Amino acid sequence: MRTWGPLTAVCLGTFMLLLDVTIAVVALPDMARALHASLSDLQWVIDGYALALAALLLGIGAAADILGRRRVHVAGVVLFAVASLLCGLASGPGMLVAARGLQGVGAAAMFATTLPLLGSVYQGRQRSAALGVWGAVSGGAAAVGPVLGGLLTEGPGWRWIFFVNLPVSVASVWLTLKVVPESRGPRGMRVDWAGTATFACFAGATTYGVVKAGADGWGSAVTAVSFAVAALALAAFVAVERRAAYPLLDLSLLRKPAFIGVMTGALAFNGVAFGVLPYVSIWMQTVLGMSPVRGGLTLLPLTGASVVVAILAGKLLHGVPARLTIGGGLLLIGSGALCQAVLDAGASWTVLVPGLVLVGIGTGFVSPAIAGAALAAVPPERAGMAGGTVNTVRQLGYALGVAVFGTVLTSRMQDTLSHDAAHTLAGGGAGALRGTLSEHALRAAFASGLNTATLAAGVTGMIAGALVLTLVRTPRAVTPSPAAEPVKEAAGPRS
Repeated sequence: MRTWGPLTAVCLGTFMLLLDVTIAVVALPDMARALHASLSDLQWVIDGYALALAALLLGIGAAADILGRRRVHVAGVVLFAVASLLCGLASGPGMLVAARGLQGVGAAAMFATTLPLLGSVYQGRQRSAALGVWGAVSGGAAAVGPVLGGLLTEGPGWRWIFFVNLPVSVASVWLTLKVVPESRGPRGMRVDWAGTATFACFAGATTYGVVKAGADGWGSAVTAVSFAVAALALAAFVAVERRAAYPLLDLSLLRKPAFIGVMTGALAFNGVAFGVLPYVSIWMQTVLGMSPVRGGLTLLPLTGASVVVAILAGKLLHGVPARLTIGGGLLLIGSGALCQAVLDAGASWTVLVPGLVLVGIGTGFVSPAIAGAALAAVPPERAGMAGGTVNTVRQLGYALGVAVFGTVLTSRMQDTLSHDAAHTLAGGGAGALRGTLSEHALRAAFASGLNTATLAAGVTGMIAGALVLTLVRTPRAVTPSPAAEPVKEAAGPRS
């Protein structure tokens, strides 16, 4: 490697933004107690970040090509650091959720520019080596997140999962300005701000409607209005993209079955694999009484299996058709979710281990292959758009997964509880039910809710896997060339 400086600078930012997708999961119970947060508040702590990242990724990436990728990357790191400080200082759930959304905006600026910056510095074998290190850092962030989150939460406190970003951000900004050259995209491009705004409105209104359905019911006025706004925003997005000179998404790609299949798989992947984990963590700590560290360690069967399989799959499955690695991986993830729907009032976390391992194995197959499959499904001139779109859809899938499966869990728990207990659950979460229910009733209700959520996740994964196997007919899985355009190498956060 000619120089490690630019790679180190970029990887610092990547590690931070991907770490913050998962690091908060094990801290949710402590946040709820400290801020008197409800279950829907906790959903937004996770979803606010993922939604902002998904909604703005493509638009900010296009803006960076015009304004300068290094400039936008540094601005993103600074915004991320400021938002992290606000998260750590939050005095209530509203402030925390707003700061998490601001974090997501900064993360979108960082993530959209990461690979183009690497591509502007490294060429040939150096680029291949740099992307390999970047991929390892990306996978490592997802694996380390729950454990590091548990250590910080149980040690100095949950606020430090955000404060720890501050010194890393300072180092990242200093190193980026010192060793990373400025770069821009082709001249004459314009940013599709109208498409960015309408897509963000669609994603936000859809997720808000699902979360409100869990709290107020599917027939409530707020839920209905949210879905109506989402439908109007989607129609506006389609209309804008048809007329835009430089659209975020070329709608003609939706006529390609393989592209639809890959995007279906990407949408389901992060949601099914990781969308139930926040509630598993709440169950382990609130109901089973685990410490944050132990709660984080119990997720290692998933993350460990994922990392090991991803490494082995990259070496042993070169040339295997993408429809088999992605479709088969989704079937494994769906099967793993179904295997977790075995809880009862007396269940221990160990009954989840076989299902977590299956989900991890499936994730190890899907994650490395899905970006290459997206590129193979489109013409070469649309490869950059396909890479950005698959990243966006993965993050949107995670946000929707957290919202949908949280609503399923809450609805099922409410069905099994008395009216007063159901009202308490909606307002304060499972922890607020202690003292109003017997220990056995609380365990039974939460187990029933988690079973229903994991069943829904499992069925979704199985359907998505079948659709990928049916629609994706790319003859061989694509391994991106070391000399390829850097944005084509994009691979979204695992969770």
